[in-house]
Amino acid sequence: MDLAATDPDSVLDTLDRRLVCALQLDGRAEPGRLAEVLGVSARTVTRRLGRMRQTGVLRVVRLPDVEDDAVGALLLRVRVLGGTVDAVARALADRPDVPFVDILLGGQEIGAVMLTDAGSRDRLLYGQLPATSAVTETTAHAVLHAFADASQWQAGYLTGSEIAALARPRPPRPAVRPPVDDLDRALLDRLGEDARQSHAALAAATGAPESTVRRRLNRLDGLGLLRAHVTVDPRLLGMAVDANLWLDVPPGRLAEVGEALAGHPQVHGVFATSGPTNLLATLFCPDHPALYRFLTDTLGPLGVTRAETTITARAVKRAGVLLRDRP
Repeated sequence: MDLAATDPDSVLDTLDRRLVCALQLDGRAEPGRLAEVLGVSARTVTRRLGRMRQTGVLRVVRLPDVEDDAVGALLLRVRVLGGTVDAVARALADRPDVPFVDILLGGQEIGAVMLTDAGSRDRLLYGQLPATSAVTETTAHAVLHAFADASQWQAGYLTGSEIAALARPRPPRPAVRPPVDDLDRALLDRLGEDARQSHAALAAATGAPESTVRRRLNRLDGLGLLRAHVTVDPRLLGMAVDANLWLDVPPGRLAEVGEALAGHPQVHGVFATSGPTNLLATLFCPDHPALYRFLTDTLGPLGVTRAETTITARAVKRAGVLLRDRP
C-alpha cells in the first residue's frame, strides 16, 4: 500500500486506531491481551496488526533513550537553500545519533534531534554543516529537562478503563544504572528495529537460549530500557497538523507550565531548552483551527509571553525509523 496514493483518513478504521492506541500503552502486548481489553477476537487483532505492519502503516520500535540523554541533547533548526532540503534532511537522517528529522512547512528549514557525544556534536555543528553550501543557518538548542517525550503520547481512542488495563507503570529510575553487556546490546538493537519480536525470534537472532532472553528482557524492562514507540503517520489517527511551539515562559513558572503541557492530550513532547526561548512543546492537532484554539485557550491561561509556531510539512525520521515520503 502506498500512503502517498491513499486518502489517509480511509486507511485506518476505528478498530485499527484503537489497536494503535493500545500499542502506544504497551508495545509488546500479546494479541490475546489486546483482544481481551478491546473486546474483539485474538484472530482479529492478529490479522489487523499483521496488515498494518506488512503494509508499512505501523511500526513499533524501542524508543531511543531520549530521557536519559535529554540533558545536553540538541534540538537543531537548520535553514537551507531552496531545492536542497531533501538532500540535507536525508543526510541528517542517515546518522544513527539523529533519531528525529522533520522538514518544516515552507521547505527551507529542517528540525532534528541529536543525541551524541561532544566530539560528534562539534564535528557536525562546527565542521560538517558549515562546510555544506546548502546550509545557510544552524541553531542548536540544548535540552535542559524533559517533561514528556514521544513514548507518553496517546491518540485518544481508548476509554479510561481500557487505558488502565493496558498501561504499564514506568519503573523507578535507579540511582546508578547497571551496565549492559553484549547480549543486552544485541537485544536492544533488535528491538530498535522491531519491538514486537517474540522471545523465540530474539533467541534465534542472538544465539541465546529463549529462557535467557526472557530473563534479560525482564531485567532491561525493569531498568526502563524497553520503552516502545509506535511509528505511524498521525494523519491516520485524525491528526492532520504536527506543530512545534517555541515558547518564552517566565523562569519562575517554567516547571509549572512544562508539567501542565506534558499532561495535555495533544502534546507529544515538552522540553526545557537553552536559547532565545526556554520551552519547546510539540503537538498533534486535527486541523489548523484546533491549533489556533490550543494557542488561545491552552497557552493563554498559562502565562506564556511569546510563542513561535512551526508546522511540520513532512516527517523524515521518527524514533530512529526512516519514513516513506508523505504527500
